[in-house]
Amino acid sequence: MGNQDGDSSNSRGCPVDHAALGTQQPLDSSTPNTTASAPHASGSCPVDHTKRQSPSFMQSLFGSKPTPPPSNSECPVDHQGASVNPLNMMPDLPQDKHESQSASLSTKREISTIPRADQDSQWEYPSPQQFYNALARKNMAAPEEYVDVMVDIHNFLNEGAWNEVLKWEKRHTSECMQPKLIRLQGRPRDLSPLARMYSWIYGVKPFDRHDWYVDRCGKQVRYVIDYYEGYPQDDMPVFNLVVRPAIDDAGSLVDRAKQLWQDAKEQYFSGSSSSGSSSSSKE
Repeated sequence: MGNQDGDSSNSRGCPVDHAALGTQQPLDSSTPNTTASAPHASGSCPVDHTKRQSPSFMQSLFGSKPTPPPSNSECPVDHQGASVNPLNMMPDLPQDKHESQSASLSTKREISTIPRADQDSQWEYPSPQQFYNALARKNMAAPEEYVDVMVDIHNFLNEGAWNEVLKWEKRHTSECMQPKLIRLQGRPRDLSPLARMYSWIYGVKPFDRHDWYVDRCGKQVRYVIDYYEGYPQDDMPVFNLVVRPAIDDAGSLVDRAKQLWQDAKEQYFSGSSSSGSSSSSKE
């Protein structure tokens, strides 16, 4: 799997939770330095430019510019290639050691908390070896010592994205108690309208985009997820997700409008910080 157009912060313009940047765990921790954030109505850029003097995590790995192009920073797992399973958009990734490797990598795959729609089980994440092979196939091979960290971040981003999806789905518990993930689609070169707006205003683009298709007990709902990379703080990578339902039908539009009104009330009337996800009326 590859991982918000929704959020866990309440500053209504910037999808980066700047207050949380100083509370992240170091790279050798079991918890990668990742924050979840959402589209907001007002505020500043999704990237903290005061950290611009530090190279980004992607730049450190691939030698790219501070805001790396999609070819260098998108999810390495190809969800649209010829070997992709059309039922779940997941490729058949080999577990064999790549010819460019100098060290062995684990072939153990972690089980996610994300339920599959096509069977009674959870999605499995790629092993470090599969992740390395996916990188190598895209000419993005990174030093082996970083692969475990990259897999941890990859998995943590997906778990965070699913948690944000579940926050949106709580509005529909009366019709579905357990939404499930049908498939996902990587669209790193397709800017969502919201991401395009941020790029016009702030000059910052997400390094990746996923569309997740969720089964709401028989109804398919598409979620758009934009991935932003912030500048590292204290040698820790910072990633921010923006998760929201795509406006494909009237129901999703109503959900977005209700969340926007809730955010506005919390910011402008209650004066309190949001503890839930926030949204925007733009996709």
